[in-house]
Amino acid sequence: MNRKVKSILAGVLMALAASAVFAGPASASPVWNFEAKELSGSETVVGAAFESALTVPGLTTTCENFLYKLTIKNEAGVGKGSLTEMPLFNCKTDTDACAVKSITAETLPWPATLMSVSTSKYIKIENVKVGISYSGEECVLGGIAVKVTGTAGGLIDNVTETATFNSASFAATGTVLKAMGSSILWTGVFPTEAFESRRLQALTVS
Repeated sequence: MNRKVKSILAGVLMALAASAVFAGPASASPVWNFEAKELSGSETVVGAAFESALTVPGLTTTCENFLYKLTIKNEAGVGKGSLTEMPLFNCKTDTDACAVKSITAETLPWPATLMSVSTSKYIKIENVKVGISYSGEECVLGGIAVKVTGTAGGLIDNVTETATFNSASFAATGTVLKAMGSSILWTGVFPTEAFESRRLQALTVS
């Protein structure tokens, strides 16, 4: 073996060694599990927050029955989902001047993906779009079609089988919802439960 070939091989080996030293450990993407076993196929999950709120500029809208239906699966080693239904009932505002004339989740389904931030697991919902119409003679937003759009991140809690959406979970996942040109806040704690063959089985993310 000539000197030039030996030099090239030495350089390649040094580069490989350096990359092995500096490469960080690969982190597995979070997946859905039932009874501590990775989900195969798909499952429909349902949930309802006892109370959830959207705070648009100057007005907080609270819904007593904030429901959802989510189809989940693991694909290529990543937990994914599709939010197919989100009916909203018994909604009101924090002022007597404004009533909620209508509120609707639009352009469903919304795609969802599990993600890890440090040691915590989150669900990130994309393509969120909610249309809200308010009424009231003295309501500042009366007659204005308010559109809430963007992405929303919720913290997964395996012990309580819930997803919590708040300012901290949005910051951790880098998600943002906007309405009327301003960032808004969505808060709520959503319990989850399998609706089909895995009903009553413990749902976790790992």
